Amino acid sequence: MGYSYRDAGVDIQAGNEVVERIKPAVARTLRPEVLGGLGGFGGLFKLDLGKYPDPVLVSGTDGVGTKLRLAFQMNRHDSIGQDAVAMCVNDILVQGAEPLFFLDYLAVGKVAPERVAKVVGGVARGCEMAGCALIGGETAEMPGFYAEDEYDIAGFSVGVVNRNQLIDGSKIRVGDVLMGLPSTGLHSNGYSLARKVFEPYSLEEVFPELGEPLGEALLRPTRIYVQSILPLLQEGEVLGMAHITGGGLTDNVPRVLPAGLGVKIDTSAWDRPPIFTLLQRLGEVDWPEMYRTFNMGIGFVLIVRPEDVGAVSRKLADLGEKSFVIGSVVLGEGVSY
Repeated sequence: MGYSYRDAGVDIQAGNEVVERIKPAVARTLRPEVLGGLGGFGGLFKLDLGKYPDPVLVSGTDGVGTKLRLAFQMNRHDSIGQDAVAMCVNDILVQGAEPLFFLDYLAVGKVAPERVAKVVGGVARGCEMAGCALIGGETAEMPGFYAEDEYDIAGFSVGVVNRNQLIDGSKIRVGDVLMGLPSTGLHSNGYSLARKVFEPYSLEEVFPELGEPLGEALLRPTRIYVQSILPLLQEGEVLGMAHITGGGLTDNVPRVLPAGLGVKIDTSAWDRPPIFTLLQRLGEVDWPEMYRTFNMGIGFVLIVRPEDVGAVSRKLADLGEKSFVIGSVVLGEGVSY
């Protein structure tokens, strides 16, 4: 009797079991525009041209990076999917786009249905938080390429904005104000450095400044800002936005500025989550390196006119969102602190 696909390490039946396990979670993300269900060769989505008569589609893709290593070490797989969603939908949100749908790609060494269902369940939960539909995905079993208990995940999101409501930063001027929205911690960036600094320590260790096990602080999922930001965009008060990912405030804020403009940031304007201070102290990391590697407690930045700060701040508060005035636009290039 010859070899089977299962003998080679690929279990089709286990993959089918995963599909059945995730169906309820996926169903909770569906929007009226979704046509069909799971199992097709492509996800179908009918764009609402009544709401978006002059649509511009905005797309984004990203992964979670070496934060996955912590999920493996802690055997915690229920939140990493939210990270994948957040990294994509927050990026397309920067241009004013409403996230419409999301697809995930999960590559595993061996399909363990319960673990895969937890990962995809986190993806679905993130989609619910972002208001977008999980309309498709792929779980690729790749024996010999990944270890049996390891995987990688990537996400792909598509959103839409009317052309006249695109936010591209072109209206930003000197004197405009930066407003920062808090992060939950490292989100999904800088983990290669963070893991190097914390390598000598147990993930179960409770540092006094954290008040919780180190692993819990490091694995906390990335915030999704969609529900706090989309309601703000109808009045035209927001001139530019930045998602603070790899490169930190130092590299991400200038991406939305017109040529010849920079920003001055007041780092005393918000309280840094203690994980950053601990990381800097134990690793003796230079502060400029910290601000160029990590979000330092600010996960999303808005740029508004000075006269609109009060109104935007009140609207954010009504939505349950904290905000801080963290700096201003100045002549020059880059970021100064």
